[in-house]
Amino acid sequence: MNNNPSYYSDVETCVEDTLRKVGRRIALGTPLGLGKANHLVNEFFRRAYEDPRIDLHIFTALTLGRPRWKSELERRYLEPLADRIFDGYPELEYLEPLKRGRLPDNIRVTEFYFQPGSLLNSPLAQQNYMSSNYTHVVRDLLDARVNVLAQLVSKTEEDGVSQYSLSCNPDITLDLVPRVREAKREGAKIALLAQVNRNLPFMYGDACVGSSYFDAIVEDPKYEFPLFGPPNRPVDTVEYLIALHVTSLIRDGGTLQIGIGALEDAVTYLLKLRHAQNDLYREILNEAGVLKRFGKIIERLGGTDPFERGLYASSEMLVDGFLDLYRSGILRRRVYGHAGLQRLLNDGQISEEVGSATLDVLIEAGVISAHLTTENFSFLQKFGIFKPELNYEAGSIRLDDGTRISANLSDDNTKKDIARHCLGTKLKGGHFVHACFFLGPRKFYDNLRQMDRSEREQICMTGISYVNELYGEEELKRPQRQAARFVNTGLVVTLTGAVASDGLEDGRVLSGVGGQYNFVAMAHELEDGRSILMIRSTKERDGKLRSNIRWNYGHVTIPRHLRDIVVTEYGIADLRGRTDEEVIIALVEIADSRFQDKLIKQAKRAGKLSDRYRIPDHAANNRPERLRALLAKYREQELFKPFPFGTDLTEEELVLRKALLSLQQTLQGKKIQLPRLADICKTIAIPKHARPYLERMMLDHPRTLKKKALQRALVYALASTKEI
Repeated sequence: MNNNPSYYSDVETCVEDTLRKVGRRIALGTPLGLGKANHLVNEFFRRAYEDPRIDLHIFTALTLGRPRWKSELERRYLEPLADRIFDGYPELEYLEPLKRGRLPDNIRVTEFYFQPGSLLNSPLAQQNYMSSNYTHVVRDLLDARVNVLAQLVSKTEEDGVSQYSLSCNPDITLDLVPRVREAKREGAKIALLAQVNRNLPFMYGDACVGSSYFDAIVEDPKYEFPLFGPPNRPVDTVEYLIALHVTSLIRDGGTLQIGIGALEDAVTYLLKLRHAQNDLYREILNEAGVLKRFGKIIERLGGTDPFERGLYASSEMLVDGFLDLYRSGILRRRVYGHAGLQRLLNDGQISEEVGSATLDVLIEAGVISAHLTTENFSFLQKFGIFKPELNYEAGSIRLDDGTRISANLSDDNTKKDIARHCLGTKLKGGHFVHACFFLGPRKFYDNLRQMDRSEREQICMTGISYVNELYGEEELKRPQRQAARFVNTGLVVTLTGAVASDGLEDGRVLSGVGGQYNFVAMAHELEDGRSILMIRSTKERDGKLRSNIRWNYGHVTIPRHLRDIVVTEYGIADLRGRTDEEVIIALVEIADSRFQDKLIKQAKRAGKLSDRYRIPDHAANNRPERLRALLAKYREQELFKPFPFGTDLTEEELVLRKALLSLQQTLQGKKIQLPRLADICKTIAIPKHARPYLERMMLDHPRTLKKKALQRALVYALASTKEI
């Protein structure tokens, strides 16, 4: 791409020039999550806010913002925490007006994926939400005539030449830029803007681009802000038990996709346990009754042994857990960008170790010819089968000392010379993960930056069309994605197998479809692929416990004709190819026992379940007490901790978090009766052990009546959770 970008040291001039070039109608596309060029976006917002003649429409997703509080106690807890964890991160200035419905008429913000739950109560955000599969977003942006793209990029110098990386967000950009460049050649006014932030890990693969990729590049140290790093969420008993079932469905030598969150952390933790402490892993499976109830499914689809061949990850999101799996020796199956080579690796006909037999197999398979061509030679060098210093000239191979060898592998003596002088030692160019974007705690970014280049080059950051779709290079993607397990999270599953993952029954959007539909559909298209949707069996809301397995629901993300595997903390429901009655039975038997009778009655009333059906004994005790008792003895062995991979929270903050959640439940009348004033007054003598927590909340020396009441309420919460 021949393009000479303009360089800027300030966003004000860059935006001014862009407005002059493009005009006052700005359809601004900026990546989801981490890749937003915050300073550029904020400058466009400021200009439009001050000048109503500018028509600004921002298209994005996953706008990241600091946590917000709803009470004074929450403020005292969250504000210092946010100041520490998000110190230096420039907030996106459109977010608060969007939440409050106070955007001026000339500014719109459209998102296709929300930070989960953050905009649930914003009518303006809900009204401007765009429901779209991740792979269809480029199409939708083009239809909206996006004319400015602003992206955060990383930069490095190699041999005196500046190189740029789309780093955390090649996802949409790689697919969008060629299309907008085409529109630009046809006369459209387009501007592709980059903002450099060297705090972004420099990632390779398809994310690595030259300066000519952009029209304008803004670079100055004042714009190199700390990356947004949300802390890990705690993993609870339910999430660990769901993950225990899921990890038994992952086949050695297969492909893995997972998302972000506590459930995914639990999956990573249990995969590591399966690999490194296999006897203990099997013991827990037996103690939980998993092998007895679901042994046939596990034997058919997954396994419980350590990972000898290892896994490869093909996931829209590069998550923190993947680095743990890589370091643990689990994520080590590398894939290569050649279908024939990949099939031979899959079948075990060749290995990553290069030898003379490698050439024989390649010839027999028709990947190369016995009389090597220029294309054959390039292929052999690209993948490390031949040394890089060799040259191909008129049917012969020239060594670095000038010696020539005939490129004829059908001659035994010549083949021996080639094996002696030309062969490399190991295949190169393999990737243990293809991913499209990343987001995680700050230590995740540190770990990426600290990886050797040779390790980072095995992580291919690429476009969403490659990872989330099967069509397009399908001949290559199929052998790469063998035994694929696409593991995602759902909110609710109906008894006939439809799943709601992104929205509430009243139509409000919690998050978004993202790529979930893509992966579910792909699981059905791959011969040995499976979709696994993880769903907690129950949820408490507004003081009421409800089942997440329902007869019906007012919103669907995954239709029932794409039903596959659903996992709750109580077990595995394999729904693919099953009749409606079989699906209903499988789901009822992994539902919480407190709701099973109602579900059965609803199914029988609809004529979908035989009147003869009764809950079998093995599914009649699906209760949380049993699960807590199961993990209790292992927790005494320092297993199944709330934060298996650490946390940015201090010890005091962990205790306070638990106490404040308990107080919230109390005040909502959920688990505990509302405390009487007399009960709170009993805490008037402040225990010595409460002092560190009161100091953290700045309530150790309250002077006003309100602060004294807050102090007593906090001490009450700490006492009720047995923390003091």
